[in-house]
Amino acid sequence: METTNDNFFERVYAVARQIPYGKVTSYGAIAKILGAARSARMVGWAMNAAHNREDVPAHRVVNRKGLLTGKHHFDGTNLMQQLLESEGIVVVDNQIMNFESVFWEPEVHL
Repeated sequence: METTNDNFFERVYAVARQIPYGKVTSYGAIAKILGAARSARMVGWAMNAAHNREDVPAHRVVNRKGLLTGKHHFDGTNLMQQLLESEGIVVVDNQIMNFESVFWEPEVHL
């Protein structure tokens, strides 16, 4: 039986899959596009639950200031940063540099 959370998480994953290579978005931006603007924390929970799902690029979802707040949910010490850097995103002290230039605003309402 599917719960409300399961459905919400799948909607979050559908948005996350749209984030282009070399771009990032925020928990809040995903929540807002899903019509749940106050649910950024739930988006974070969804990203945490997705850390072993290769079809969800959870490493591309950061906080609204460009901080890698979800990094402790990835295997290895700096895996989230390494994945972002492999896409050309510069990260210094867990902070994405030039955050505005790599930020992707979700546009499709699911």
